[in-house]
Amino acid sequence: MARKRGDNIHGWLVLDKPLDLTSTKAVAIIRRIFNAKKAGHAGTLDPLATGVLPIALGEATKTVSNVMEGGKIYEFTVKWGAETTTDDLEGDITQTSLKRPTEDEIEDVLPLFVGRILQTPPAFSAIKINGERAYDLARSGENVEIKPREVDIKSLKVKSFIEDEEMTFVAECGKGTYIRALGRDIGRELGCLGHITNLCRTKSGPFTKEMSISLEKLEELGHSAAARDALLAQLCPIETALDDIPALAINEADAARIRLGQAVLIKGRDAPVIKGPAYAMSGSSLVALGTVSQGEFRPARVMNLAD
Repeated sequence: MARKRGDNIHGWLVLDKPLDLTSTKAVAIIRRIFNAKKAGHAGTLDPLATGVLPIALGEATKTVSNVMEGGKIYEFTVKWGAETTTDDLEGDITQTSLKRPTEDEIEDVLPLFVGRILQTPPAFSAIKINGERAYDLARSGENVEIKPREVDIKSLKVKSFIEDEEMTFVAECGKGTYIRALGRDIGRELGCLGHITNLCRTKSGPFTKEMSISLEKLEELGHSAAARDALLAQLCPIETALDDIPALAINEADAARIRLGQAVLIKGRDAPVIKGPAYAMSGSSLVALGTVSQGEFRPARVMNLAD
């Protein structure tokens, strides 16, 4: 007898990822709890990081790139006085400093890290160098050289000052920003060195900490057949990931054509003025992602939401 591959479950789950769990392992656990055929995450969180990990189930995986392109907000704590190999608590200390910055000194340097800035990612990161992950090369003892890259940090503010040893910040940033590198670089600019001791993502694209659910609660719901509806109720609709592009309401006849990969006309007296990326909705059902050009909606990713 063939083994059942799982259920066709579609939607976004906002997981409040706990400490000491990889993002890949988190996806595997969620897939098991929901018995879902397909799952993936939108933006890796390190094992030592917590907070918002958006997980796409089923056809929601077709919208992962939309979430990854969205802004992120992090709360992070930097401990002054030492750098580590990983720029966080996990690594070995590489150099130390006795200097401790004042609140005024810290406030003075923060503007240097806001806007489009150059940042060198940590040696222990998932960036590929000649086809290999940087963290694999670093763990094998090789000297890892990663070129600086431009990142966008929209805001960087102090949240709390813990005596003179640590400070907690809040950063709003774009795709590709490494918070571990940001903490390291603030410490270097201050001349006191530093590394991350706590990191929590509170927002990723449209998904926030307030929308998230703990793994413990999900496990509890997943162990009870009677709680299956409550478990599924934790999912956000696929289109939640598309909050920054316009929706196009279409009739079922046009939906049928779009599902065959055909473009449909949206001209007419009541047609919305849309140009560029959009998504098509037939009633409450997401039909496809695509673009509007010259009065036509042209599908690029068609949703297959059949059970």
